[in-house]
Amino acid sequence: MKKLLIIAVMAIVATAANAQKFALIDMEYILKNVPAYERANEQLNQVSKKWQAEVEALNTEAQTMYKNYQNEVVFLSQEQKKAKQDAIMQKEKDASDLKRKYFGPEGELFKKREALMTPIQDEIYAAVKDISDLRGYSLVLDRASNGGIIFGSPKIDISNEVLQKLGYAN
Repeated sequence: MKKLLIIAVMAIVATAANAQKFALIDMEYILKNVPAYERANEQLNQVSKKWQAEVEALNTEAQTMYKNYQNEVVFLSQEQKKAKQDAIMQKEKDASDLKRKYFGPEGELFKKREALMTPIQDEIYAAVKDISDLRGYSLVLDRASNGGIIFGSPKIDISNEVLQKLGYAN
């Protein structure tokens, strides 16, 4: 009875394993061939540079204030020293706060990246899903982001098909 049960389970597993179809995509390759992705990246780079310049300007102001303070410290009263130190610390805090606002984990750059990239990723996902449904794939892996794939046959790579579905024939 046990042998019969084991043979039946092995037959079911073997049938299920044979019935599954797999495919690979190369997300980096797909994204490089989607012009909207390149435009979004360029837009993010430009806004990032602009915001970085704003942060650096505040840091430079704080450094200049500190140098001026060092040059004048011997001529200042205790109250003036305290006021200048407070102003320098406030400027440094302003720079730090601005940096966090723009580049922090939930900062403006994160929000802008999400707003620009999510529609592109959703479109790619929809194309992959359509192709998977059409061809009966049980699993589609991204060879670009998964270090666990040592080898993937080019026969099961559907990256070009995804690009065609998106309207970017290669």
